[in-house]
Amino acid sequence: MYNASEKRYENMAYNRCGNSGLKLPAVSLGLWHNFGDTSSYETMKQICFTAFDNGITHFDLANNYGPEPGSAEKNFGRILKEDLGQYRDELIISTKAGYDMWPGPYGNWGSRKYLLASLDQSLERMGLEYVDIFYHHRMDPETPLEETMGALAQAVTSGKALYVGLSNYDGETLERATAILEDLRCPFIINQNRYSIFDRTIENNGLKETAARLGKGIIAFSPLAQGLLTNRYLNGIPEDSRIMTDGRFLKKEALTEERLQQIRNLNGIAAGRGQTLAEMALSWVLRDGIVTSVLVGASRPGQVLDDIRAIQNIEFSQEELTKIDSVIL
Repeated sequence: MYNASEKRYENMAYNRCGNSGLKLPAVSLGLWHNFGDTSSYETMKQICFTAFDNGITHFDLANNYGPEPGSAEKNFGRILKEDLGQYRDELIISTKAGYDMWPGPYGNWGSRKYLLASLDQSLERMGLEYVDIFYHHRMDPETPLEETMGALAQAVTSGKALYVGLSNYDGETLERATAILEDLRCPFIINQNRYSIFDRTIENNGLKETAARLGKGIIAFSPLAQGLLTNRYLNGIPEDSRIMTDGRFLKKEALTEERLQQIRNLNGIAAGRGQTLAEMALSWVLRDGIVTSVLVGASRPGQVLDDIRAIQNIEFSQEELTKIDSVIL
């Protein structure tokens, strides 16, 4: 039987999620990769144990995480049942719905039918009565925003979610959604978006500024750009890398000679800060206090420990920020 470390809260930083009462660890664990049926269950367990033993209380999932879709929730549910469930009140568990999940017109996008049915399925797979955060996973241009937000509010009033969030929204739609959710008195507290040194989309589409102005938290996924912002690719593409073994989200053609040179230049800046490239990349996302938490994945427990070290130094001089921007922009 797993027993968590008694020192688990000694070194992690916890940041308030916007203006809400909820705090999230500065580093959260995402189960997007490495928790499907093609991965080792024993490794999954050890990743979760290492995370929780070191203060990571937030575990982030979605209905379609796998492969196969649903398998990450199923495997995490087994970990909860066998080991982590005794600490349920110390955990923040989130899931999402918005991408293609089952055949037919009701298994995708943002209808009330899809979101509430998907949440029921997610709870069953994980063996839970409620999730802490339930997200709409992406904007739906065809469903009225009022319907989608109403479904999120219903998830809370039914007791199946404590808070709600939005993922992959832009600033304009976030502002409209916030007004609807406030009218519904729904505890909307967080946005989940891709954000890294390489991907500044939320700075360009208004999401980051709008979230800060409205008092909503942000959790950043892919802060390491699918592993590009690590020492993994400094000398090219390893045979056992994600590009070579799973080309769904990071493709070989993304690693151009220009990109490789950027990675090497950023690695030099990180070394000057006394950090690895990955540590600096995570620190950069957290640098200004607007992002609540960085969402990291891991294929082995040691990677979790490496990522946590980033929170030891999130201060950047203007000169360092200018150097980083000059490399990328």
